[in-house]
Amino acid sequence: MSAYDEARAELRAAELSLTQQRERVAQMRRELPPGPRVDDYEFGSATGPVRLTQLFSAPARSVVLYHFMFGAAQTEPCPMCSMWADGWNGVARHLARNVDFGVVTAAPPADNDRLAADRGWTNLKWLSADGSSFKSDFGSQDDAGNQMPFLTVFELADGEPRLSYAGGAHIEGEHWRGVDLLSPVWHVLDLTRQGRGDWMPSLSY
Repeated sequence: MSAYDEARAELRAAELSLTQQRERVAQMRRELPPGPRVDDYEFGSATGPVRLTQLFSAPARSVVLYHFMFGAAQTEPCPMCSMWADGWNGVARHLARNVDFGVVTAAPPADNDRLAADRGWTNLKWLSADGSSFKSDFGSQDDAGNQMPFLTVFELADGEPRLSYAGGAHIEGEHWRGVDLLSPVWHVLDLTRQGRGDWMPSLSY
């Protein structure tokens, strides 16, 4: 067996172990006890105010809301969030088979509409938490309006919204980790010898 074949066999074992660990983590996430009740937050949207409970298309479905870094202290949309939205816009119809998915910014609805139109994000539900404590309540926005990548999952219990899962990014060195699973781009780069390096997305290239 060549040195490459030996190293590839070792890598395959590590890849299998990583897959099994991800499956265990996903199962732990599914088996979390019922989360706390949360406010029935009101969001702004292109069609007017909408409550969190109104985002559920059926009682047994989950609502997944991504906290997009735009508005408040973020006067320009986050390039990383924008790359994710590019991908979600393409798979929105697939997500809709199982979950109710939305993107929440701190910007007014009109700013969301302009951003979505400019970027061609026609398949996503855009929500505004402008004037709401939604982002700060979950720790994705500080008192100065600075935001971080974050995601919340909600479920209904007796008609009331409960938090099912919440998670945000963490930094290793100079790079975000933890929420990079939300986009395949880094993982494609990780398949190459060059890896992801110090690459980060941009609003334009």
